[in-house]
Amino acid sequence: MKDTQKSAQRSTKSTAGGKSSKIWTDEERAAMQERAKEMKTEARRGKKGKADGESDVLAKIAEMPEPDRAMAERIHAVVKVAAPTLSPKTWYGMPAYANENGKVICFFTPADKFKERYATFGFNADAHLDEGTMWPTSFALTKLTADDEARIAALVQKAVS
Repeated sequence: MKDTQKSAQRSTKSTAGGKSSKIWTDEERAAMQERAKEMKTEARRGKKGKADGESDVLAKIAEMPEPDRAMAERIHAVVKVAAPTLSPKTWYGMPAYANENGKVICFFTPADKFKERYATFGFNADAHLDEGTMWPTSFALTKLTADDEARIAALVQKAVS
């Protein structure tokens, strides 16, 4: 076991050029730190935190640059109407929506958060989206149309069914 651990440590520290590389990007590290803060806050709030979760999500959305902010605002509105039983909360510093057990069902990842060319709307394993042996769990977004919003609403409704 020690040899395996040493091998894993060496493989994460070296690259083909012989220079050391980071395991996590600065953005990933920041997201993990945000998640640790969120978990402390959730523990402190207990189950009474639904209203606070809403204000946390709205604050995170307000911090986003355009066009992420506009998409996040629309998605927030769509999810609230499509699945009013889901509770808004932040998850790794991103807007997310959890079931009554606190499990995140769906989430929005702004493009700016990880310096990507598109935002994503995704679902976690507790979402009931199973369709055969293969189904999508994340969608790339460059903008939202009325058709996109309708599709998101239908997916969210299916996810909580």
